[in-house]
Amino acid sequence: MADQLKGTVERIVFSNEEKQYLVAEFSPEDSRQKVTVTGVLPGVQCGESLILRGEWVSHPRHGKQFRVSDFQSHLPSSVHGIRKYLGSGLIPGIGKTYAAKIVDHFGKETLDVISTKSSRLREVPGIGKERARKIKEGWEEHRTFRSVMIFLQTYGVSAAKCLRLVKRYGESTEKILRANPYRLADEIEGIGFRTADQIAVNLGLPSDGPDRIMAALSYSLQAASEEGHTVLVRGDLLARSSEILGLPGDSVEPVLQRALKDEQLVGIESDTLIQRPDLFRAEARLSKSLLNLVWANSALPKIQVEKAVEWAAERAGFAFAPEQVEALKTALKGRMTILTGGPGTGKTTILSALVSILQAKKVRVGLASPTGRAAQRMSEATGAPAKTIHRLLEHDHATGGFVHHEKKTLPLDFVIVDEVSMLDVRLAASLFAAIAPGASVLLVGDADQLPSVGPGDVLRNLIESERFPVVRLNRVFRQEGGSRIVDLAYQVLGGNPAFPFAKGNAPARPEIDGDVQWVLGEDPDTCLDRVLRLMDYIPKAMPGIDPVRDIQVICPLHKGTIGVANLNQRIKERLNGQRAGEGGLFAVGDKVIQTRNNYDLGIYNGDLGIVLRTDLGNGALEIDFTGNRVTVDKGHLGDLSLAYAITVHKSQGSEYPVLVLPLMKQHFLLLRRNLVYTALTRGKRAVFFVGDPDAYAMAVRQSNDQKRLTDQVRKIRNSG
Repeated sequence: MADQLKGTVERIVFSNEEKQYLVAEFSPEDSRQKVTVTGVLPGVQCGESLILRGEWVSHPRHGKQFRVSDFQSHLPSSVHGIRKYLGSGLIPGIGKTYAAKIVDHFGKETLDVISTKSSRLREVPGIGKERARKIKEGWEEHRTFRSVMIFLQTYGVSAAKCLRLVKRYGESTEKILRANPYRLADEIEGIGFRTADQIAVNLGLPSDGPDRIMAALSYSLQAASEEGHTVLVRGDLLARSSEILGLPGDSVEPVLQRALKDEQLVGIESDTLIQRPDLFRAEARLSKSLLNLVWANSALPKIQVEKAVEWAAERAGFAFAPEQVEALKTALKGRMTILTGGPGTGKTTILSALVSILQAKKVRVGLASPTGRAAQRMSEATGAPAKTIHRLLEHDHATGGFVHHEKKTLPLDFVIVDEVSMLDVRLAASLFAAIAPGASVLLVGDADQLPSVGPGDVLRNLIESERFPVVRLNRVFRQEGGSRIVDLAYQVLGGNPAFPFAKGNAPARPEIDGDVQWVLGEDPDTCLDRVLRLMDYIPKAMPGIDPVRDIQVICPLHKGTIGVANLNQRIKERLNGQRAGEGGLFAVGDKVIQTRNNYDLGIYNGDLGIVLRTDLGNGALEIDFTGNRVTVDKGHLGDLSLAYAITVHKSQGSEYPVLVLPLMKQHFLLLRRNLVYTALTRGKRAVFFVGDPDAYAMAVRQSNDQKRLTDQVRKIRNSG
C-alpha cells in the first residue's frame, strides 16, 4: 500500500519545465521537519497544499526522499501558504512584493477575491485597473493550465504544449479536447495524431469514426510533408492512413472522397495526387508570382552590360573567368536567374561584382538568405547589408503574416537570395509574392546539398521547370589555397568512397586552413569518448578557437549514444559546469538553438544563441542570438534545445570554424552522399570526422536521397 503525506510545498529545489518533474521541500502537517519530495507534479507551485501518495526511498547522494506516484492539489488556505503561492511568480503582475501587499490586505480571502471579486484588487496601493485586469487574466489562465496539465499528463504532452493549448482555447480547452481531441493534431504544432488518438481511445470515441479517419488522412499528409513531399499519390495516402488506423482501405476511401468534395483536401491530375490546401496554395502562389515577375517590364536603369562587367573586373583587380562573366551578364540582362555551384566555384566573386555594378547604377538592391549566419556571410563578402528572408519581409503582428506581400511589395529593384536550396515552398511563396513585378532576381544555391527542412524542393523544381536561365559553375578556383575540405567535397560528389587523408586513434594538429582528418572510433562508446576529447584538444591545437562558439558537432541522428540528444548532454557536462537556472533546463553559457519561428522576438528556426542569464524570475532566460539579445519566457522554452551538437539539416546555411562530424554505421538509414557533402562544406578551418570510415564509404556510395514529390514543376509550366 502506498504511503501518504499531507502538507505544503515550501520551496522548489529543481524543476524540469518540459517534463514537469520537481524536487521540492515539503512541510508535512504532522511534523515540523521538512522532507524532500520528488516526482512529476504538473503546475505545482510554492505554498500549495498537497496530498501525496508514493513511497519513501533512499537516494545515494541526497538521502531519504518521498517519491510521488500520485497527488491531489488544494489551493493554500493559510496566510503563509497564500503568500508563498502568489509570490512564486506564477501570475504575471504579482511578484513577492505585491504578493505580500495583497495578502496583508485580504488575508485568507485573497484567492477568492482574485477569482471572483478581482475589481477589489484596486484597494491595494499600487494596483490600478490595468494591473488588476492582468492579474485576473493570469489567474484564470493558470487555473485552466493546471486543469489541462492534470488531464493530459498521462499522454506525455509537455507543459509548453499545454500552455499553447490554453492560450489558443482559453477556458474551453478541456471541453474542446473531450469533444474532439483530433483537433490537437491539426491545430497545435508538436502534438501529433498518435497523442490525440490515445486521448480519444481513453474517452471511448469510436475507432472508425469520420473524425478519426480524417485526422489520419491529415496526419499522413503532414508526415509526408515532414519528409519533404508536398503531395502524395492517392494509393499511398490510403495505404498510409489504413495502416495508422488499423482499418481496411474501403473504410478510409469514403472519408477521403468527402474531404475532396468539401475542399478539406485538394485533388490534382484527376485526383490521382492529393495535396493539403495550404501546400496547394503555396505552390500556386509561388508559380503565379514567378509568372508576374518574368512578364513585367524591368525596373532597372539602362546598363551597358559588357562595359559594366569590364568595370567590375578592373575594380576587383583580376580578370573574371568566362563562366563568371556569363553569370554576371545573364543576371544583369534577365528577370530571374539561377546560379548554382559548389564550394570554391566563384559564387562569392560574382555576388560582390554584381552588387558593385548595381550600387554604381543607384539600383535599390536587397540581399537575403534563409539563415542569419548565411546573411552575415553575404554581407561580409559584398560589403552590402544582408538580412534573413524573415527580417526582409518583416513580421506583421496584427495578421500573423508578413508586412510585405502582393499588395505591399518590397521597395527593391534587384533581389539576391543565397542558400536557395534551404528554401521551403511556404517561405519561397511569401518571398516571391513580396517582390515587385518589375524587379530582377538572382537565386544562388548549391543543388547538390540537402534540400530544405520544410516541404518542397524549390531550387531543383525551378531548374527542372526549364522556365528560367540557369548558370552552372563547375570550375573550382580555391584549390590554390590548399583547402582539403573543398577537395574532399568534390571527391564526395564524384562518388569516391575512399577517405584520402590522415586516420588515427588520436587527432593531429591541423597543418593548414581547410584541414580534414579522421579520428577512429570503432564503436559508439569509443566514438563518443573521442568526440569529447576533441572538445579539449582542438582549442589547445588551434589557438583562438572557443570550444563553445567556434566548434560545432554535426550528427545525422537525434537518438542513440552518438545522437544529438546524448552528445549535447555529454558535451555540456564537459564544457559548461554552470548549474541550470530556474526551470532546470539551461545554464548560463549554454549554447542553444531556436527550433521554431518566434516572430515576436525576432528569432527563427535554426538561430544559435548563448544563454546569458537564468535569474530573471518565472523561468525566463536572457539569450544572445548573435547580437540580438532577447528574453525568452518559460512558455517558449520548449522551442529551445541545446546546440553543442545539431543535425546536418539544422546546420544548413551556416559555416563553422571547426566542425566535428561523428559517423557510424548505426546511422545507415540516413547515410547519403548529399548528407556528407552538406555537412563537410559547413567547415571552414578544420573538419574532424570521428567514427568508422566504412560509414563514410556507405554514405558516399548512396548517390542521393529519395526524390521529393511535388506539383511545383507542373504548376510553373501551366502558369504560362
